[in-house]
Amino acid sequence: MVGVTKITMMLWVLGVVFTFGAAAVGLAEANNVHNFYIKEANHPRLCKNKTILTVNGQFPGPTITARRGDVVIVNVYNQGNKNITIHWHGVDQPRNPWYDGPEFITQCPIQPGTNFTYRILLSDEEGTIWWHAHSDFDRATVHGAFVIHPKHGSFYPFKMPHKEIPIILGEWWKADVTHLLEESKRTGGEVNLSDANIINGQPGDFFPCSKDNIFKLPVQTGKTYLLRIINAGLTNDLFYGIAGHLLTIVGTDGRYTKPFTVKHIMISPGQTMDALLEADRAINGSSNGRYYMAARTFASNTALDFNNSTTTAILEYTDAPPSRRAGTPDFPNLPANLDMNAATEYTAQLRSLASKDHPVDVPMHVDHPMLITIAINVLPCAPNQTCDGPNGNRLAASLNNVSFQNPSIDILDAYYSSVNGVFEASFPNKPPFFFNFTDTVVPPELEVTKVGTKVKMLNYGDVVEVVFQDTTINGAETHPMHLHGFAFYVVGRGFGNYDKLKDPATYNLIDPPYQNTVTVPKAGWTAIRWRATNPGVWFMHCHFDRHTVWGMNTVFIVKDGKTPDTKMMKRPPSMPRC
Repeated sequence: MVGVTKITMMLWVLGVVFTFGAAAVGLAEANNVHNFYIKEANHPRLCKNKTILTVNGQFPGPTITARRGDVVIVNVYNQGNKNITIHWHGVDQPRNPWYDGPEFITQCPIQPGTNFTYRILLSDEEGTIWWHAHSDFDRATVHGAFVIHPKHGSFYPFKMPHKEIPIILGEWWKADVTHLLEESKRTGGEVNLSDANIINGQPGDFFPCSKDNIFKLPVQTGKTYLLRIINAGLTNDLFYGIAGHLLTIVGTDGRYTKPFTVKHIMISPGQTMDALLEADRAINGSSNGRYYMAARTFASNTALDFNNSTTTAILEYTDAPPSRRAGTPDFPNLPANLDMNAATEYTAQLRSLASKDHPVDVPMHVDHPMLITIAINVLPCAPNQTCDGPNGNRLAASLNNVSFQNPSIDILDAYYSSVNGVFEASFPNKPPFFFNFTDTVVPPELEVTKVGTKVKMLNYGDVVEVVFQDTTINGAETHPMHLHGFAFYVVGRGFGNYDKLKDPATYNLIDPPYQNTVTVPKAGWTAIRWRATNPGVWFMHCHFDRHTVWGMNTVFIVKDGKTPDTKMMKRPPSMPRC
């Protein structure tokens, strides 16, 4: 990397110059302030004591509650033993990429013994989003819910719930996740499977040493509850449901949906779902007063090992007679791990609310059509090393055959300061070669990818359409693709190879779901569309964390517009230094 000394000095100078752009989003405007202390804490699970990285000693971390349009301040004090950053997943951060959080994309990490204050600008988000670490595998334990209520005087577009409950799905490893990542990087092989799926930090009844601490949700007959469901896992798509009860989906990714009722959902890492639960099991009409809620892995790639455990929590009617709260809870009928139809049928029901108060604005003209292939690749093993990837190579991942490599300083600072040599503005609009992307037999030479730090440049106001195309290179599977800085309309999806002549005719341009994380189907494609009206540097990546580490990422840089309110805010003086 060139000019690092020059870059460091330039960033230091920028850091000590007070900018009125940063002051415009100051503490005076903030109506919501939180202190996050990053520190280690003991959280035993599965009959084993374990020290994990936490926020304020809590796992999961604290819930942030705000209203639409608020300014939220989070003071992060790194009292841990490693570098860290925090990302506000689902917050567009208009003109404010400085506080978005991904390490070496929009900031240098917060080093141990230092602190950094995030200013989070809420705009159109309403519903459930979340926050999490965006450094290494830290989000395995550093995460929490972020709940955004309507503005004062506004109301939910559905029945007012009696109570709101975050349901955070995740994974638990007996081993230290940092060591797991280090070992995977060293060997070039897969990351070891988690030992359990978890609900609100607990594995549940079917795991040793877990019964006493299982999460319990008390309910009363006739009440309505809003479950704010988040998949915070690193590796697993999950089926989730509650025995004896239906879920009415009313939102996803901080936006409302047309309500639809299901027995279970499929939720990918990074996604959130808002679900109404009617406590309608009348205490005199049921043989039981206790019901399991459960989650199990949806495994799309049958060639890979997967965590096939089922995590449980208990929904308990507090007004049921004691005799009905003493037995074994009823168990939900979740789909089998490999049930692709169940996952696809659920996802296909998502639609934007498209009401007067929550309208849609789907772009009809596209300035930048992009076809982006998704692949699990290999890189040659270094001389005199032994690697555990396919055919003795190292595992890698790519978008359009570019395996993204983090630079040594963050891309945002390099772009803002016009520093050369940090990234290349040459991310391709299409793959370098075309083949039958979903054929079961792929030529071995297509497995090898190229490493680079390539970004896509956009003018302010450009309309972008990305068609994600899964490939069968080293096995087809679903991929949860997340875009920072924007929500996007999911206008189309299908199986097989995308056909640019036929498939656009099947698009939903009336009420497509408005999301920030979309599940690309195994051996299929998904089309998303958005307007680039948020100047800054914005990360796009797979939310399976091992795929992110392997390089399944790119960056969109949106240039400033022509008016003051369409330009990126100036660099805050307190940004961490690399």
